[in-house]
Amino acid sequence: MKKKKEISTKKLLGIAGLGWMFDAMDVGILSFIIAALQKDWGLSVQQMGWIGSVNSIGMAVGALVFGLMADRIGRKAVFIITLLLFSIGSGVSAFTTTLTAFLIFRFFIGMGLGGELPVASTLVSESVSVEKRGKVVVLLESFWAGGWLIAAILSFFVIPKFGWQAALLLSALPAFYALYLRLNLPDSPKFQAVQKQQRLSILQNLIKVWSKEHVRQTTMLWILWFCVVFSYYGMFLWLPSVMVMKGFSMIKSFQYVLIMTLAQLPGYFTAAWFIERLGRKFVLITYLIGTATSAYFFGTAESLSLLLTSGIFLSFFNLGAWGALYAYTPEQYPTVIRGTGAGMAASFGRIGGILGPLLVGYFVAQKTSITTIFTIFTIAILIGAFAVFTLGKETKQKELV
Repeated sequence: MKKKKEISTKKLLGIAGLGWMFDAMDVGILSFIIAALQKDWGLSVQQMGWIGSVNSIGMAVGALVFGLMADRIGRKAVFIITLLLFSIGSGVSAFTTTLTAFLIFRFFIGMGLGGELPVASTLVSESVSVEKRGKVVVLLESFWAGGWLIAAILSFFVIPKFGWQAALLLSALPAFYALYLRLNLPDSPKFQAVQKQQRLSILQNLIKVWSKEHVRQTTMLWILWFCVVFSYYGMFLWLPSVMVMKGFSMIKSFQYVLIMTLAQLPGYFTAAWFIERLGRKFVLITYLIGTATSAYFFGTAESLSLLLTSGIFLSFFNLGAWGALYAYTPEQYPTVIRGTGAGMAASFGRIGGILGPLLVGYFVAQKTSITTIFTIFTIAILIGAFAVFTLGKETKQKELV
């Protein structure tokens, strides 16, 4: 009987992880496409910033809308809708010839991406036994590194030779296989149990997330999500472009970012190992401090060796922190408002994802140094770590209700 449960967990992880991987491929390829579009369309740094920010506006809307929907129609249905939205949008955006059209498609792609991530982690969190829950959700997040790795490889080999359009088309096709697998996926057993009871209205869900009972964890999550997303999208969407600004060619920049991306996988796996042994708070605080330190050294680096070393540690710690964040978030709320609570936190965080890339574009246009820009991200990450330290409660081995 135990063996059957183990296979079920692996199957769930594989199916949910594939969707997560294609999410990451899309976001990862976008960072390389921004650098390519700048050359193809002669974009200004402000326009480059807007591409990343519009994507995050869509993610903010998607996280809120689909988070609310997940508590009404179920995790599985929303999981399928969001995958379709970003797969089709990504494929069609390859045929755009103007920045305006590209931005419109990025908004809808962002909606799908932003909606899928918190709903996927909620579904997996509710379907796995308490002693493995944190580890499995972090392993789910590790598929993000696989997606970024594929994006970096595709971008390195495909964009210079065949153009950014080919990379977008290639990234959209495999998502339909994930959709086929997902159709046979059962919904969360905890949601099915709650579905038989009288559920709250959308307005009641929104109010309950900020009720006295949940206000502390909601405040902590909103600060944490904002700081993590602000710094991640500000830094990682601009990574290939920052390498170009530091004097490397586009081909060399893609190659170095590919090397940095490899460090994401051990970041996830170590976080997955620590999270059930030392707890969510320990992993989040430690990995966020590691991210902040790496970001500072990356911004100040002048030699290639220091740039690559700090970039590798930046990937390692930042993505490990992301894994812990997705494990920690659904554990803050009861099943009846879990989708709403996780979706609202992710949605507020995406505001940071809108501001981060815009801020970099603005500062670069003002000739602000890369050191100053990365110092801002360092401070933001430390604020997130402090919020977890002061307001966060440990949820290791805590049964979900």
